[in-house]
Amino acid sequence: MIVGIEGKIEKKEPTFLHINANGLIYEVFVSINCSSKITRNEVKLYTTHIIREDTQNLYGFLDLNEKKLFDTVIKINGVGPKVALAICSTFTPSSFSQIVSSNDISMLKRVPGIGPKGASRILVELSGFVIDGESDDESSNATNALEAALALESLGFKKDVVSKVLKTCVSINTGELVKEALKKLQK
Repeated sequence: MIVGIEGKIEKKEPTFLHINANGLIYEVFVSINCSSKITRNEVKLYTTHIIREDTQNLYGFLDLNEKKLFDTVIKINGVGPKVALAICSTFTPSSFSQIVSSNDISMLKRVPGIGPKGASRILVELSGFVIDGESDDESSNATNALEAALALESLGFKKDVVSKVLKTCVSINTGELVKEALKKLQK
């Protein structure tokens, strides 16, 4: 498994690079966002190595959050590496996280290769997707909100109702969020 590559760029296109790593030239597919950030002739990328029956491909990322996004999305049934790269090319990891948390199907349909059904499936499977690049406070708040949502859903409340109520809550930690949301849900 190849998890990273460092070397000199021999050829650069918007969706792939040819990287010379000590005499071996690798073709590495990248998102348009990643490609636009590469300004020097030397590059170090984190990679995802996908081996299929008929092909072996490397997908490269400058940002670990973009790699996490790619690796998470390709696990969804019906989403392959091309669509995952299209998502990475269309959205930054933080904007994608916001789209998932707000359940915005119309934004997700802007990605080439994703229709209404695919967008719905992705949003359902990725509810709770959080990136690591957020500040510690924002990240812990998002984690607490996710835990509170899961707790309330396990009590039988519907997901959309829970998310609307949690957005109106002011508490920070999980226990207080659940208590506050329960009070609002019982009104």
